[in-house]
Amino acid sequence: MKIPAILQELMDEGVIDGVHRQLKSGKEASVYVVSASGEYRCAKVYKDMATRSFKQRALYQEGRTARGSRNRRAMEKSTQFGKKTSEAQWKNTEVDALFALYQAGVRVPKPYGYFSGVLIMQILLDPAGENAPRLNDVELTPELAREYFAILIEQVKLMLCEGYIHGDLSEYNVLIDHEGPMLIDFPQVVTAASNNNAFAMLKRDVGNITQCLAAQAPELAQTHYAHEMWALFEKTALRKDSVLTGHFKFATKRANVREVMDAIVDARQVALIRQQGREAAQQDQ
Repeated sequence: MKIPAILQELMDEGVIDGVHRQLKSGKEASVYVVSASGEYRCAKVYKDMATRSFKQRALYQEGRTARGSRNRRAMEKSTQFGKKTSEAQWKNTEVDALFALYQAGVRVPKPYGYFSGVLIMQILLDPAGENAPRLNDVELTPELAREYFAILIEQVKLMLCEGYIHGDLSEYNVLIDHEGPMLIDFPQVVTAASNNNAFAMLKRDVGNITQCLAAQAPELAQTHYAHEMWALFEKTALRKDSVLTGHFKFATKRANVREVMDAIVDARQVALIRQQGREAAQQDQ
């Protein structure tokens, strides 16, 4: 196996002791098994923007703020500097989220450090000491499906308590180690309070996990944990010790379409007046 140049640099600097094999290669990064401080760890090597084809990135980047007005302007104009800034922000968001979630007690791999575009973190092993399988590769009994579901819903809740939504959660981003399910891969992580698509992503994350585990425990399909969590989150009432039931009472009152349309018209008129005011101010200068 050819050792990537960046990992060779980390070996030369003493950050890691050796590179043993490639664990996987995805659209965002390649993961290698490395050794450091006398134990095996993972090294996530992020790919350059030019070599990746991740779609709908803007959907996830909404609400992520760049530091400094110069950086923001460059990103908005998509200059060369802006592209580099956007790339760095994309990587740093996952790293920052992983550290924050681990400190909050969410079941995620322990991060050890971020060095020149490489994230060093805990390697996950199964009870036999082999690489931990993904959730979709595990044969489940109904009882185990219910147990894993409860654990995963708890992790989603703890994430939301910290203001995060995974954004790409499914049976392919859950590993099973000797203690149960653990969440991995956070490049699409969303800040719940600042992204207009946050609730939709939360519903999709929970829906994916529900659909997967309901194959063995059909009653799980009747639960509504995403709606329950979001309702509490919007009222700032979601806590780490909040007990969720999976039950949610949906509104049955019909919407007043005329009131909604009137509100839209009013908002457009206000926006038009403000725009005209700005244009007039620019002409006076």
